[in-house]
Amino acid sequence: MTEFRAWLLLLGVPLLLVAMLVWLAPPRHNPFAPIDLTDRIGLATHAKLQRARDQREVCFKALDDAGVLYTPLEDANEGEKCGLYNALTLDRTLTPYSATLSMTCAETAAVYTWERHVARPAAVEIFGSPIARIETYGSFSCRNIAGSSRLSQHAHANAVDISGFRLEDGRLIDVKTHWKQGGKEAKFLKRVHDGGCDIFSVTLGPDYNAAHKDHFHFDMGPGRVCR
Repeated sequence: MTEFRAWLLLLGVPLLLVAMLVWLAPPRHNPFAPIDLTDRIGLATHAKLQRARDQREVCFKALDDAGVLYTPLEDANEGEKCGLYNALTLDRTLTPYSATLSMTCAETAAVYTWERHVARPAAVEIFGSPIARIETYGSFSCRNIAGSSRLSQHAHANAVDISGFRLEDGRLIDVKTHWKQGGKEAKFLKRVHDGGCDIFSVTLGPDYNAAHKDHFHFDMGPGRVCR
C-alpha cells in the first residue's frame, strides 16, 4: 500500500504541475480557453481550430466575433463523395481575394487567422506595403488529389490554394516566379508558408511536388503535414 501511494504521488505531482501550467497559460497557449481569432498565434491555436471544426456554433461565433462577413450555405451533396457541410461563402475579411471562396467554417477561421497574423504583418514588415489582394485558385472543387485516386480536401470545401499577393504599391508577389528567386520576395513567401504550418493541418508548397510549384495549399483536414 505504501508503494502504491508513493506511485500515486509520483504520478500526481507532475500531472498537477502540467494542469497548473495550462490553467495559468495565456489563452493563445491554453487549448481549453475559448477560441478568439483576433488573438495572436500560440501553441494552442491549431488545437482550437480543430475543435471549432467539430463544433459548428463555436466556429461561426468565432467568425462573428472577429468581424468576418459571410453567407451561410445549406449542407449539400455535390456528387457521390463531395459535399458542402458547415460551409459558407466568404464575403469579406481584412483582405479581398481574387476569386469567390466557398469553404467550411473551420477552413475560413484558419484562413482568417493566417491572413491577420501571418500574411498581412509579413508584407508590411518585409515590403513596407500592405496586401491589397490575395491571389487564389479557389477552394471548393469536387476532385481527387493531383496524381492520386484519393479525394482532395477541396472536395469537402476544406482547402484553399493561394498563388500570390498583390501589394498596395502595385507589386505582385507570385509563388511560381519568386519562391526560389531569393531576395525579399522569397523571404516573404517562406514566411507565409511556414506561418501556415502553425495554423492549418496541412500546408504544402513548391518544395512538396510539381503539382504545387505555383501555389500554397492550406487545408484543415485530418492529416498533419508541413512541406
